Amino acid sequence: MPGTVGRVPTPATPVPGASTGPGAAAAVLAHDWAGTSLGPPERWDPAIRAVVDLILAAPMPMALAYGDDLVLLYNDGFAELLGSKHPGALGRPSAEVYAEIWDLPGVGEAIDRAYRQGVPFLEKESTLPMTRDHSGVAAQAVFTRSYSPVHDSAGQIVGMLTVAAETTRVAEQLQSLSEVAAALAGTLTLDDVARVALRYAITTFDADSVAFAVDEGGGGWRMVRRVRGELMDEADERLPPLWRRAPADWSAPVVQAARSGVPSLTRDGQPLRETAVDRHDQKIRAMAALPLGTSVVRGGLAVGYGVPHTWSAAEQALLAASAELIGQAAERARRFETQHGTAQLLQRSMLPEHLPTLPRLRIAARYDPGVDGNAAGGDFYDAFLLPTGGLGVVLGDVAGHDVQAAARMGQVRAALRALALADPAPDAVLAGLDRLVTSLGAEAGTHELFVTVVFGVVDAERRELTLASAGHPAPLVRRCGPDGRSHAEYLDVPAGPPLGLGGRPGTTTVAFRPGDTLLLFSDGVVERRRQSLTAGLDALGDAVAKAGSGDPRALCAVATAAVPGGTEDDVAVLAVEHALKPSRSASMEVPAEPTAPSRVRHWMTGQLTDWQVPESVVGAAVLCTSELTTNALLHAGTAARVEIDLSPERLLVSVADSGTRGTVTRARTDTLSSRGRGLGLIEELSDAWGTDPTVRGSTVWFEILVPPAEGS
Repeated sequence: MPGTVGRVPTPATPVPGASTGPGAAAAVLAHDWAGTSLGPPERWDPAIRAVVDLILAAPMPMALAYGDDLVLLYNDGFAELLGSKHPGALGRPSAEVYAEIWDLPGVGEAIDRAYRQGVPFLEKESTLPMTRDHSGVAAQAVFTRSYSPVHDSAGQIVGMLTVAAETTRVAEQLQSLSEVAAALAGTLTLDDVARVALRYAITTFDADSVAFAVDEGGGGWRMVRRVRGELMDEADERLPPLWRRAPADWSAPVVQAARSGVPSLTRDGQPLRETAVDRHDQKIRAMAALPLGTSVVRGGLAVGYGVPHTWSAAEQALLAASAELIGQAAERARRFETQHGTAQLLQRSMLPEHLPTLPRLRIAARYDPGVDGNAAGGDFYDAFLLPTGGLGVVLGDVAGHDVQAAARMGQVRAALRALALADPAPDAVLAGLDRLVTSLGAEAGTHELFVTVVFGVVDAERRELTLASAGHPAPLVRRCGPDGRSHAEYLDVPAGPPLGLGGRPGTTTVAFRPGDTLLLFSDGVVERRRQSLTAGLDALGDAVAKAGSGDPRALCAVATAAVPGGTEDDVAVLAVEHALKPSRSASMEVPAEPTAPSRVRHWMTGQLTDWQVPESVVGAAVLCTSELTTNALLHAGTAARVEIDLSPERLLVSVADSGTRGTVTRARTDTLSSRGRGLGLIEELSDAWGTDPTVRGSTVWFEILVPPAEGS
């Protein structure tokens, strides 16, 4: 096979269509080919010259490997694939240029076969380590390559033509599509779906702006956007997205696509000219807007660029697949939010909205729905004043996680209160409830109505507590000794059978002195899979004994977190503290306006100063309360209520909102913990804190222990 080809001398004129700049084409013209097997350009065979013209004018990455040593000549597109190897690869043998991959399957031997045997070869996808920059670090790249023999004017094979297309980006996008499918599978709410969709789209499509929009259900729309360059750390990612609301006739491309069900592609223009709200929107020149493709949720996904952009067929298919996946997740989220909100509203409407406020008895409760919060449960609690002056306390569990269980729970709770107001003796109350449950079971045609309950009467004047139980876990009491040390003990209450079995439980009366705290709880607090009940009870008792104070709200938080591991059961806790001294309380209604946090700071500073609270406690409490108030107004968007309760041992502050910005309670309850600054302040400045769901909205609270006065 000839080393040089020189039949018809041709002048070294510029190649038609080739660049005369510093790119690969210019480097080819300037290269000294005389020292290679290809020879000087003026002696190139016309067929070879035609191949070179084709290569240098082509937009696709193309290269000629010529002669037995397969010296390389290539265009600008191929130079980009070579990275730091260009321009040194020009005129060098292929085996030297690709030394690090030449011996890999499908590389050297495929090139050699196409050249020596004249066998064309197409490899649709291969992963090769390529040095892409001047750092010399090899990165994995995916290519589609074809090798074809090149003939001279005499019909001899003198070289091999390579046409290559790097499909690394496409492969990465397909991998990203798989990852987003997995991420969307774990979403519960539209907030969750929006976070995943925005994060995925702006990365996968290397976009300057991404928008996600859904209908409000009442004719309007809400849209959330992500802009390239926005600083989004892990904490910000978990914050509720800031939705922008718009009327039903909004003309934004993403809404037009959602409304019509037809995608739109703008390659160059001003797609957001009519709806731009800031400079980010005004800069967008190219945009793809696609409907989500679901019958339950009308919505759309828009991907925008600040420069003209043409979508390839593969990119359009990827966009459509992404919108389809996001639409399916949005449909599941809309159903979840509807069911979740209905179930929780039913559940909490049957629980007391307010617990009694007494001078010597402090009361708190907590209820967390089991499973995923998407069903109503049968756990319930109550606390109410009795005609005798005592306090009735109850915690029960109706088996089941459905609307029927919640309805039966409501019947049992209402009947218990009615029975207690007539005759507060715990054994008499539970005997009456037993007859009710028996009747309900007969009415429903089932003998599997399983209800457990514990009922007690707290007599603060006599410093005693009388209890009866129908198959329920024994109550726990945290006792505080004269030396200030505390311990916890389970009360020995006669274990009667569950309600509906015809039993009459016995009662027990124990001391309940100032400083003691009673804790009633459901079995969801202590039961875990693959763990004994004894271990759960021991963990709860140990956690309550070691609690920093006997404050009931703090003990409820301690109790729900005492046993590690998740539970699919409902969790209900009721705590009653017999205070050593009466506490002082005050509250403030906080309007939803920008000046509210400063008004809260002023009011609280004055109140705590009047109560002669130590300055160190005042400063920490005011700072934490300001943060909680800001958080409630920002994320709930409604008025809030601040309550402060001061005892000789501690200051308790709670901030309650009355709703959320269209999100379910689950999404709101961990909002504070996802705000880096808020969480840091509360953890650093308080001795205990927590978030409690309420009948309407949620409550965030913190407790600061008050140092004893000098000389006390």
